[in-house]
Amino acid sequence: MQKDLYSYIPIFILVFVAVSFALANLLISHLIGRKKSDPEKLSPYECGVPPVSSARLRFPIKFYLIAMLFIIFDIETVFLYPWAVVFREMKSLGPFIFIEMVVFIAVLLVGFIYIWKRKAFEWE
Repeated sequence: MQKDLYSYIPIFILVFVAVSFALANLLISHLIGRKKSDPEKLSPYECGVPPVSSARLRFPIKFYLIAMLFIIFDIETVFLYPWAVVFREMKSLGPFIFIEMVVFIAVLLVGFIYIWKRKAFEWE
């Protein structure tokens, strides 16, 4: 039992050195760093461009609609990969699994056509 614990001593030393180094860096930066903050430090950084207006703007609902449609169709297409793996390995259930996926893709296609007819993809 004692022999097993001795093998962990280098790991404990490494953890101690890492934590000590991190705490020492925090302490030194706190002692040496600037204490006074200026308005430039308190303003939001926007890629080097001065902020024009408030960050609390309303986004058009189209952005959320496109994002939701992307997530829905993306998650549904993720199911195609496991189906392909199972379809290749399950020779006995091949026709049944194939018909299931044809129905699944048909439902996806009907949903896509419905969204297209409702003009959800158009920016007007």
